[in-house]
Amino acid sequence: MNRLARPTDGRMIGGVCAALARRFGTSATTMRVVFLVSCLLPGPQFLLYIALWLLFPSEGKAARPAW
Repeated sequence: MNRLARPTDGRMIGGVCAALARRFGTSATTMRVVFLVSCLLPGPQFLLYIALWLLFPSEGKAARPAW
């Protein structure tokens, strides 16, 4: 499995669905459809998306060391 980082290419809004698709080996379109269908259910899906957007580093920033 790949490391969770938002890609710089192939993202639509924040790259969260693209990052999750890379991690689990599916297409980004499939992950986006799953997210949109889950929005029909009650729950904090949009808050989760925003939290993941803030928590996942961008692909360019993930490669650099912290020091």
